[in-house]
Amino acid sequence: MRINRPPLPAAILGIIIMLVCCASVSAQDAQQPQNPPPQTTSDPIEQLRLTPEQRQKIRAVRESTRLERAQINQRLREANFAFNKAMDDDVLDEAVIEQRLRELAAAQAASMRIRVLTEVKIRKVLTPEQVATLKSLQSIARDPNQNTRPNRQGNVLRPNQRNGIAPIFPRRDGVQRNPRP
Repeated sequence: MRINRPPLPAAILGIIIMLVCCASVSAQDAQQPQNPPPQTTSDPIEQLRLTPEQRQKIRAVRESTRLERAQINQRLREANFAFNKAMDDDVLDEAVIEQRLRELAAAQAASMRIRVLTEVKIRKVLTPEQVATLKSLQSIARDPNQNTRPNRQGNVLRPNQRNGIAPIFPRRDGVQRNPRP
């Protein structure tokens, strides 16, 4: 037979443990100096070293395009939903799919257009050094594994990779185990 004990003693014990831990942490914080050592930041905004005037101008650019970006993104979501719905229908109508595809492409183009125009306006605010930093940050963001990839020289494609499909681990001995008839 199981006896149901009230959870009150366990809760009180938990609260006491939390208070003791918090008190010890605050005591350690009081002993440490208030100025932590400088550390390198991974925040891209901090790496650009924007002046207050630049921050204000960039905020103004983003605010001026905020409503248009929201409308374009909504249109893109709707076009994507409509295209997926047309593709998932039981009976595929090529004319409807073609129309939904055109709508989706137009929405994607509008999204790309507003993104690029906003970036151009922002780049006009930056100094040449900041633009160079921004480009390097963007290249890292586009390809986060850039430094971890092996650098192959010569023919980049393996012999059977002409169509983009290749074995993950190619045979080292060159012997094909199951030859085709």
